[in-house]
Amino acid sequence: MATTFKDYYATLGVERAASEADIHRAFRKLARKHHPDVNQGDPAAEQRFKEINEAHEVLGDPKKRAKYDELGPRWQEYEAWERAGRPGRNPFAAAGPAGSAFEYRTVSPEELEQMFGEREPFSDFFETFFGGGAGPGGRRRGQPRARSQRGDDVHGETEITLDEAYRGTTRTVELNENGMHRRVEVRIPAGIGDGARVRAGGQGGQGVGGAAAGDLLVRVRVLPDGRFRREGSDLHVRVPVPLRTAVAGGTVAVPSLSGRQVELTVPAGSQNGARLRLRGLGMPRLRGEGRGDLFATLDVRIPQPVPEELRRWAEA
Repeated sequence: MATTFKDYYATLGVERAASEADIHRAFRKLARKHHPDVNQGDPAAEQRFKEINEAHEVLGDPKKRAKYDELGPRWQEYEAWERAGRPGRNPFAAAGPAGSAFEYRTVSPEELEQMFGEREPFSDFFETFFGGGAGPGGRRRGQPRARSQRGDDVHGETEITLDEAYRGTTRTVELNENGMHRRVEVRIPAGIGDGARVRAGGQGGQGVGGAAAGDLLVRVRVLPDGRFRREGSDLHVRVPVPLRTAVAGGTVAVPSLSGRQVELTVPAGSQNGARLRLRGLGMPRLRGEGRGDLFATLDVRIPQPVPEELRRWAEA
């Protein structure tokens, strides 16, 4: 079966003259979009993620990129020269300073196996052009791969308060694997929602045959709070308001999760149950997208005991 030449520049959407920083930047943007964790159950996204990683594996490495750029369609000649045992001087070596030459390191598929487990992490083109040699540690496509398996993911659950969800916190998880005890500190970001999971990469079960360890996945439960009710990134609180303030207008103090009280202006004639917004005093939004709002629901209170003038006014 013929192997098709792959245009890695087109895969990453960059020009051939792109800088190394441009290549890394394009890779990060595409990897976030097509990562399997973001597109669970989408085989097309998983395949696209594999192609993006392969392109970055080549273009992000100056030596591999130089080989790719220099040989281009001549890669089949290079592969034939390697199959023949590399006779004579390397006709594909690039000239370095003072006429010196450097060799290109062939890449073993095992280098990305930590990311893809048992699945083949490279295309036929990559295997042939970069990883198909029989050099040290390499193997040709079709030869049996040393059995390896990514470690199991470990799942857990923890509880935090609403204050901790507002500020962010950490939890220490104790793990016991094959009689070995270890402790893992898991960072819980500010603004996390109830039921969300945090991932500690590589902190799960150990891999087999050199494969990567699994991840530690901790589901976070945010405990109910006696003061605030949460809806997404917004918070709701009931604020007692004296009847005189509701009638004539004034200010009342409103608690917030920031630890400070905020002065809220109550318009004259405010009704019991009226809701006023305090912008930006809610929960932090994940990924640095600002904060939600704090909504204060007015709880108008009749003074006790009822003043005589108020009683006469009501009876008039």
